[in-house]
Amino acid sequence: MSISRRGLLVGFSALLAGCSTNAPNHVANYGPRPDERFPLKAVPLEKIKPELRRQEVAYDTSEAPGTIVVDTPERRLYYVLGNGRALRYGVGVGRNGYALAGTAYIGRKAEWPSWTPTDNMIRRDPQKNLKYAGGLPGGPNNPLGARAIYLYRGGNDTMFRIHGTNQPQSIGLAMSSGCVRMMNHDVIDLYERVEPGGRVVVLQA
Repeated sequence: MSISRRGLLVGFSALLAGCSTNAPNHVANYGPRPDERFPLKAVPLEKIKPELRRQEVAYDTSEAPGTIVVDTPERRLYYVLGNGRALRYGVGVGRNGYALAGTAYIGRKAEWPSWTPTDNMIRRDPQKNLKYAGGLPGGPNNPLGARAIYLYRGGNDTMFRIHGTNQPQSIGLAMSSGCVRMMNHDVIDLYERVEPGGRVVVLQA
């Protein structure tokens, strides 16, 4: 059986298309989001290491699909897909991010959430935080970014959040404050995949 040159080229093109489908399209994933209530600009990819960008990876875990696993020492968050695969996101971890270990569940989630500093934050830095004691409305200058996922245990808010940030350069680092921060484009993607009641596992060193 002979294969024509045209058939070979078509097959090769299809193979390449199949390969590109599996590779992450970072330009599309982190492009502008004009549809948002507060439109987002494209992420400057040259400032974000490739390993910190959202992508599907091999991931060996006994956790069920739909589980969020926060690997605090690694500065990575995994959304378990099943069959040995997961979506991996780079995250930044703040001081509060080290306070929770073990399991929790998603108590609620919010788009462009408001932010209120805790009493401890106000006591620690009143000059910076006291003016926000009544709450800071959601928006591009809000430290919770475009989305927030609130973690609960036994019906109680743990005060631990997975949220966006307006400082994408902080991803992959241990910051001085905050819980687990993601690039706004990434937290929007995760937000759309999860529902209240979903399981979350936080791994510490």
